[in-house]
Amino acid sequence: MILDISLPESLDAMLALPEAQLHSPEAVVGLTVAALNVYVKNKEECFKMLDYLRGPRPLSSFEKQFIRDRFMDGHDYIPRAYLYGASPQNNYQPELPARIELKPSASQIAEEGYRKYDVFSLGADTPRPVTLRYKPSTDQWFLWEQSLLVQVKTPVKDDPWA
Repeated sequence: MILDISLPESLDAMLALPEAQLHSPEAVVGLTVAALNVYVKNKEECFKMLDYLRGPRPLSSFEKQFIRDRFMDGHDYIPRAYLYGASPQNNYQPELPARIELKPSASQIAEEGYRKYDVFSLGADTPRPVTLRYKPSTDQWFLWEQSLLVQVKTPVKDDPWA
């Protein structure tokens, strides 16, 4: 499925979106991609957004350091790689309005209350998983784990072998 997503640049802007109610698991995946795209401009705002999406389980110091490490050495294009139309050939410049392609994962978690989605990228040979956890008392989905910051193909502008 192709999902239209907003690209808020702060937690306040994200909270103003209807998707921020977190009742749709697909919307939570979209907001996760959006939050990771904020890191390049404002890492603390990115962390606030991810903490909100994670609900009662905020990022640990280790997880924040892992995210910082993924952006070292100029890899700021990685989160853009999940936006529709972004590819190594166009230096990961997405089509606008922003969209992502996702589908329920074939390797769904057997446990009730979890849902897994695959997010596609033209810079990766396989889709990347995002796992959500449901909180019945609030009827909300929260980010449980994501593998969106795994390396993707190098953009043409940075590839000496292109």
